[in-house]
Amino acid sequence: MWILASSFVCFSAASFAEDAAEKAFTNELIECAAYYQISSEAIGAMNAPQMKAVGERLKTSASDAQTLASKYRGAEQVEKDVAAAKQAQVNKLAGSNNLRGLMAEYKDSCKTLVADPQKRLDYWTMATM
Repeated sequence: MWILASSFVCFSAASFAEDAAEKAFTNELIECAAYYQISSEAIGAMNAPQMKAVGERLKTSASDAQTLASKYRGAEQVEKDVAAAKQAQVNKLAGSNNLRGLMAEYKDSCKTLVADPQKRLDYWTMATM
Protein backbone atom coordinates (compact mmCIF):
# COMPACT_ATOMS: atom_id res chain seq x y z
CA MET A 1 0.00 0.00 0.00
CA TRP A 2 2.83 2.40 0.89
CA ILE A 3 4.51 1.70 -2.46
CA LEU A 4 1.28 2.45 -4.30
CA ALA A 5 0.79 5.71 -2.40
CA SER A 6 4.43 6.66 -2.95
CA SER A 7 4.13 5.91 -6.66
CA PHE A 8 0.99 8.05 -6.90
CA VAL A 9 2.72 10.99 -5.20
CA CYS A 10 5.70 10.70 -7.56
CA PHE A 11 3.42 10.42 -10.59
CA SER A 12 1.34 13.34 -9.40
CA ALA A 13 4.43 15.51 -8.84
CA ALA A 14 5.86 14.54 -12.23
CA SER A 15 2.52 15.30 -13.89
CA PHE A 16 2.37 18.70 -12.18
CA ALA A 17 5.94 19.50 -13.26
CA GLU A 18 5.10 18.48 -16.83
CA ASP A 19 1.98 20.66 -16.82
CA ALA A 20 3.94 23.61 -15.40
CA ALA A 21 6.70 23.08 -17.98
CA GLU A 22 4.23 22.92 -20.85
CA LYS A 23 2.42 26.00 -19.57
CA ALA A 24 5.64 28.04 -19.30
CA PHE A 25 6.82 26.78 -22.68
CA THR A 26 3.49 27.60 -24.31
CA ASN A 27 3.46 31.06 -22.74
CA GLU A 28 6.86 31.72 -24.31
CA LEU A 29 5.62 30.53 -27.69
CA ILE A 30 2.64 32.87 -27.41
CA GLU A 31 4.88 35.83 -26.56
CA CYS A 32 7.09 35.00 -29.54
CA ALA A 33 4.15 34.63 -31.90
CA ALA A 34 2.94 38.08 -30.84
CA TYR A 35 6.42 39.58 -31.24
CA TYR A 36 6.81 38.07 -34.70
CA GLN A 37 3.38 39.33 -35.77
CA ILE A 38 4.17 42.86 -34.63
CA SER A 39 7.57 42.78 -36.32
CA SER A 40 6.25 41.42 -39.61
CA GLU A 41 3.47 44.01 -39.67
CA ALA A 42 5.95 46.81 -38.96
CA ILE A 43 8.19 45.67 -41.79
CA GLY A 44 5.18 45.33 -44.10
CA ALA A 45 4.14 48.89 -43.25
CA MET A 46 7.56 50.13 -44.34
CA ASN A 47 6.64 49.29 -47.91
CA ALA A 48 10.31 48.54 -48.61
CA PRO A 49 10.65 45.82 -51.27
CA GLN A 50 14.12 44.87 -50.04
CA MET A 51 12.61 43.96 -46.63
CA LYS A 52 9.80 41.82 -48.01
CA ALA A 53 11.70 38.54 -47.48
CA VAL A 54 12.43 39.47 -43.85
CA GLY A 55 8.77 40.28 -43.25
CA GLU A 56 7.74 36.93 -44.74
CA ARG A 57 10.22 35.04 -42.55
CA LEU A 58 8.86 36.80 -39.47
CA LYS A 59 5.31 35.99 -40.53
CA THR A 60 6.28 32.33 -40.95
CA SER A 61 7.96 32.31 -37.53
CA ALA A 62 4.79 33.76 -35.99
CA SER A 63 2.74 31.01 -37.58
CA ASP A 64 5.22 28.32 -36.51
CA ALA A 65 5.20 29.53 -32.89
CA GLN A 66 1.40 29.69 -32.83
CA THR A 67 1.05 26.22 -34.38
CA LEU A 68 3.47 24.74 -31.86
CA ALA A 69 1.65 26.43 -28.97
CA SER A 70 -1.59 24.87 -30.25
CA LYS A 71 -0.14 21.43 -29.54
CA TYR A 72 -0.19 22.25 -25.82
CA ARG A 73 -3.23 24.50 -25.58
CA GLY A 74 -6.40 24.66 -27.65
CA ALA A 75 -6.06 26.56 -30.93
CA GLU A 76 -8.84 29.00 -30.06
CA GLN A 77 -7.26 29.75 -26.69
CA VAL A 78 -3.86 30.21 -28.29
CA GLU A 79 -5.36 32.68 -30.75
CA LYS A 80 -6.89 34.66 -27.87
CA ASP A 81 -3.66 34.49 -25.86
CA VAL A 82 -1.58 35.68 -28.82
CA ALA A 83 -3.97 38.61 -29.36
CA ALA A 84 -3.67 39.55 -25.68
CA ALA A 85 0.13 39.22 -25.72
CA LYS A 86 0.29 41.27 -28.90
CA GLN A 87 -1.79 44.04 -27.34
CA ALA A 88 0.40 44.02 -24.23
CA GLN A 89 3.53 44.31 -26.38
CA VAL A 90 1.99 47.12 -28.45
CA ASN A 91 1.18 48.88 -25.17
CA LYS A 92 4.86 48.60 -24.18
CA LEU A 93 5.70 50.56 -27.32
CA ALA A 94 3.60 53.42 -25.97
CA GLY A 95 2.75 54.74 -29.41
CA SER A 96 6.29 54.48 -30.73
CA ASN A 97 7.09 52.74 -34.01
CA ASN A 98 10.53 51.85 -32.68
CA LEU A 99 10.72 48.11 -32.07
CA ARG A 100 14.12 48.29 -30.36
CA GLY A 101 12.69 47.46 -26.92
CA LEU A 102 10.75 44.46 -28.17
CA MET A 103 13.70 43.27 -30.22
CA ALA A 104 15.98 43.45 -27.19
CA GLU A 105 13.54 41.37 -25.19
CA TYR A 106 12.43 38.81 -27.77
CA LYS A 107 14.65 38.64 -30.86
CA ASP A 108 17.32 36.18 -29.68
CA SER A 109 15.20 34.12 -27.31
CA CYS A 110 12.40 33.66 -29.85
CA LYS A 111 14.82 32.75 -32.59
CA THR A 112 16.31 30.04 -30.36
CA LEU A 113 12.88 28.87 -29.22
CA VAL A 114 11.48 28.43 -32.72
CA ALA A 115 14.70 26.86 -34.02
CA ASP A 116 14.89 24.22 -31.28
CA PRO A 117 11.62 24.03 -29.33
CA GLN A 118 12.40 20.66 -27.74
CA LYS A 119 15.50 22.10 -26.06
CA ARG A 120 13.42 24.86 -24.50
CA LEU A 121 10.71 22.43 -23.39
CA ASP A 122 13.43 20.30 -21.80
CA TYR A 123 14.67 23.40 -19.99
CA TRP A 124 11.20 24.11 -18.60
CA THR A 125 10.77 20.47 -17.61
CA MET A 126 13.94 20.65 -15.52
CA ALA A 127 13.19 24.14 -14.17
CA THR A 128 9.74 23.18 -12.90
CA MET A 129 10.69 19.92 -11.19
